[in-house]
Amino acid sequence: MIGLVLFLVFNKKEPTGTKGAAAEALTQKMFKAIDKTAWDSTHYVQWSFAGMNHYVWDKEKHLVEVEWGNKRIILNPNEISGKAYKDNVLVEGNAGDKLVKKAWSNFCNDSFWLNAPAKAMDPGTERSIVKLDDGSEALKVKYSSGGVTPGDAYLWILDENSLPKSWQMWTQIIPVGGVEFGWNDWKKTSTGAMLSTLHKGVFDLKIENVKTGQSLAEMGISKNPFE
Repeated sequence: MIGLVLFLVFNKKEPTGTKGAAAEALTQKMFKAIDKTAWDSTHYVQWSFAGMNHYVWDKEKHLVEVEWGNKRIILNPNEISGKAYKDNVLVEGNAGDKLVKKAWSNFCNDSFWLNAPAKAMDPGTERSIVKLDDGSEALKVKYSSGGVTPGDAYLWILDENSLPKSWQMWTQIIPVGGVEFGWNDWKKTSTGAMLSTLHKGVFDLKIENVKTGQSLAEMGISKNPFE
């Protein structure tokens, strides 16, 4: 009963936007605000998501070291393949495959929270302008493919410099439409890319230990985890 009341009170219908040149131009303004060019040229990224999952990502080769608890997976996200370790012992067979699949699912989610604005023009996306009640314009990005839950839509609320302030979400994983989380505590990384390190909402999600570099050594990593 409580869940139904919350759904009726907070659920918002997914807004209809207007596609076209204005939406594409607003997307480019957002890209400039986050310095997507710097992000695209960044070789390595390290971060921790919500204090649970820890990543080292070779963006050029698209290989990821994913760690949580006593698990460590070397992941190829494009192929959803890799090697899984538990307590530093190789896990093979079906058990290993399940860990690799979980690492892939975690990476899709956690890398999206790390820098979703940079994915606004990924293959399978469509962009539109939504007029807000205060007369300002928000950018709606809908994903028809890719990731774990294609079909999700996000409405970006931007500040006067086109830097994201928050997003509202219509996703398969959250039954209430229009749930809003902030994109707060923006940090300029050593490679120039701008990343939000705090998402404030019904609960807070922290992005910690964020480092970028053109080499692993720049991030303080002496041993290449992918060798």
